[in-house]
Amino acid sequence: MKMTMHIDEDVLDRVMKITGAKTKTAAVEIALSEMARRHKMKELFSAGLGMTPEELKNSFDPNSYPEEPERVSLVAEAPAPHGKPDPT
Repeated sequence: MKMTMHIDEDVLDRVMKITGAKTKTAAVEIALSEMARRHKMKELFSAGLGMTPEELKNSFDPNSYPEEPERVSLVAEAPAPHGKPDPT
């Protein structure tokens, strides 16, 4: 469908860079599709799959949770001695 719209050029340029869209039309279509997808996900999460919080909690296998995540050094931190995390 062809239509005339007033869209902020800076926002459109940013969307094109973020998505890699080659055309303005593609960028708008991607952005609209993403908004619709996010709204659908929000609806699904809000519905809670029709389960109570306790049922949801019990439906997950505790063994499927990952181990304690490794500490990630921040850019401003000095490297830990011998490659081991700083205990502080």
